[in-house]
Amino acid sequence: MINLNVNRVFLVGIGGIGMSALARYFAFKGCIVCGYDKTRTALCEQLEREGIIITYLDDESSIPLSFHTTAEDTLIIYTPAIPSNSVLLNYFKNGGFQLKKRAQVLGEISNNSYCIAVAGTHGKTTTSSLIAHILTHTKFGCNAFLGGILSNYKTNFLFSTNNVMVVEADEYDRSFLTLNPDIAVITSMDADHLDIYNDANDLKATFREFSQKVKQDGFLFKQANLPLENGQSYAALIEADYYADNIRVIDGAFIFNYIGKLGNIKDVKLRLPGNHNVENAVAAITVALQLGIDSEKIKLAVDEFLGVKRRFEVVLNTPDVKIIDDYAHHPDELKACFEAVRMLFPKKKMTVIFQPHLFSRTRDFVNEFAEVLSKPDQLLLLDIYPARELPIEGVTSSWLLDKVSLNQKELCKKEDVKKRIKELKPELIVIVGAGDIDTLVEPLKNLMQNA
Repeated sequence: MINLNVNRVFLVGIGGIGMSALARYFAFKGCIVCGYDKTRTALCEQLEREGIIITYLDDESSIPLSFHTTAEDTLIIYTPAIPSNSVLLNYFKNGGFQLKKRAQVLGEISNNSYCIAVAGTHGKTTTSSLIAHILTHTKFGCNAFLGGILSNYKTNFLFSTNNVMVVEADEYDRSFLTLNPDIAVITSMDADHLDIYNDANDLKATFREFSQKVKQDGFLFKQANLPLENGQSYAALIEADYYADNIRVIDGAFIFNYIGKLGNIKDVKLRLPGNHNVENAVAAITVALQLGIDSEKIKLAVDEFLGVKRRFEVVLNTPDVKIIDDYAHHPDELKACFEAVRMLFPKKKMTVIFQPHLFSRTRDFVNEFAEVLSKPDQLLLLDIYPARELPIEGVTSSWLLDKVSLNQKELCKKEDVKKRIKELKPELIVIVGAGDIDTLVEPLKNLMQNA
């Protein structure tokens, strides 16, 4: 049992996308919110502008004075990414504070809410964000904890006075097992996080366990190809309980007919490209219909959804050059991204800048990465972003590049990308990866705008 009726909240690792949503939630509730992170990112700076105090020094001297004396009135939240030797973390552990993981806190909030949880190895951020947007746009309302910054609202936390919660259910560290949803969506169960799970079957078994945590009178919506016995199915390219029909591209938007047991909606317009995003939209529309929201209001909300930062974000679109930024870091995500690019810009030469994420993921899926990275016209491959890992002998970007069957391919240091792009003068740039490759987006945009 977690006491959420506190006046002070300190988040160790506040700059994480999931942690920052919790910080905003408690600030919305009127708590004094402070936190620590190793690096001052743009997200941290935005939190500071919202009145949240953040320290970047892992030392107890950096903790605001009131947090030293009020253990009984304080909640400390941390992420698994924080090292066990963190000075701040150990200060709170030894000081008798209420200390909980992010997933535990989300689980407690969900227990006190009507919970809509979206899980999946990919697709969950876009799907949960679209659900939250539809509920907000139609005035149904929700408190949403999202894994990306919504372009419509410039935040990853949406709030409302009702008791409905939309949450991105994270499979990493089995965090989503703390949730007990009223409505659950499972978008995908592809092998990933094999540094946490024994193998692909272990991951699938955990997703099955999550699917069984839906409340007895609740609803489970699953992507039609998933090996789950329970739940109702949805899809984009095949018939299911709920599916998209007559998908076509008009003026850069995807238009489709929504068909399902809860009703049909004709000519839905989605500004997010790709059949995978049409599928995500089918799931989101189904949830909204299940909640009883009017279909015409849903259709208008989908039309006005601008997407999520770094989820196929078109950051530059001129007659001479296009730049797309995407968070894709798994082979299946890259495949979906590249297919969407080809559908939108079939005659453009595609230059991909990719930063592999994690040594273990690169090792586990090296052949799959090599196959999909052979699909663009040109590839600049950056060094592997280590995130929480130490290097693994023999697992390098050079090793991966050797397996890529593409003539125009090269290794490139992150600091040399801008210079190389200036030399290549590409007409279509796709920036992909989950590390710190996003810091290249604005410099490349400025470069190409002024070329």
